[in-house]
Amino acid sequence: MTATLTRLERDRPTTVQDLRVRADWLRLEVIRMIDKAGLGHYSSTFSCAEILSVLYYRVMRLDPATPDWADRDRFLLGKGHAAVGLWPILSDLGYFPREDLDTFGYIGSPLGDHPDMRKAAGVDFSSGSLGHNLSVGLGIAMAARLRGSDHRTFVLIGDGEIQEGQVWEAAMAASHYELGNLVAIVDANGFIGSGPTSELMSIEPLADRFAAFGWHVIELDGHDVDALVTTFADLPAPGSDRPVCLIARTQKGRGVSLMEEAPRAWHVGCLTPEQRDDAIAEISARMQEVSA
Repeated sequence: MTATLTRLERDRPTTVQDLRVRADWLRLEVIRMIDKAGLGHYSSTFSCAEILSVLYYRVMRLDPATPDWADRDRFLLGKGHAAVGLWPILSDLGYFPREDLDTFGYIGSPLGDHPDMRKAAGVDFSSGSLGHNLSVGLGIAMAARLRGSDHRTFVLIGDGEIQEGQVWEAAMAASHYELGNLVAIVDANGFIGSGPTSELMSIEPLADRFAAFGWHVIELDGHDVDALVTTFADLPAPGSDRPVCLIARTQKGRGVSLMEEAPRAWHVGCLTPEQRDDAIAEISARMQEVSA
């Protein structure tokens, strides 16, 4: 992957095939970084790899050379424990040198297990405690309206995070203020750290609940790159009057067989050298197949 320092416009002509490869490239980078740091969240990051790939390499308007450009699209990672999946992309786009990735998880590094906007370029807001960033995204979207800017705010939240009451306060306010420039993406992988979401605190029927709060709701397969590309391309204009919720049905640990079979076991942890090599081989074989 090669970095670029030019302004990135929306709907860039990246192929679906390339985006699939980039999602698996991201998985390989996550494995490498966690292996070096000895910490990190695999399965929660792998469930949103395709979403991150499509957003950053095709959908969002960005300027890596000017991270605080006022009219950039914003991205907030509500499920902050997936930050290890954000760092390789930001580095690849030119926000900071690739060498910084090797400091992930080390004391003094700007690249932590959760994103910190005060330390890392390209982070629009910090996250750690779950449930806050939809409210923050709401505020950013309101500010854009006041400024007359057409930038969009995307907030990626976990399905377990939706158990937080503040999420629903933000959902209520977003429709009240008619914020069509706000897009919530639910990484609905069916698990939180302690078990299946459906058993611990059910959030279903998720589409009906967001619709009841006045949102325009779209459900899709969060690993189907073609569907993601089409859905983002067809979003209502930022000046529309209904916030959008994309419910992305995903699989925790997607892309590595042993994690797909035991998703909760790999919420946190470290692969053994043998498991690491097997996972790398599995992902690399799939990348070669896609590229053939």
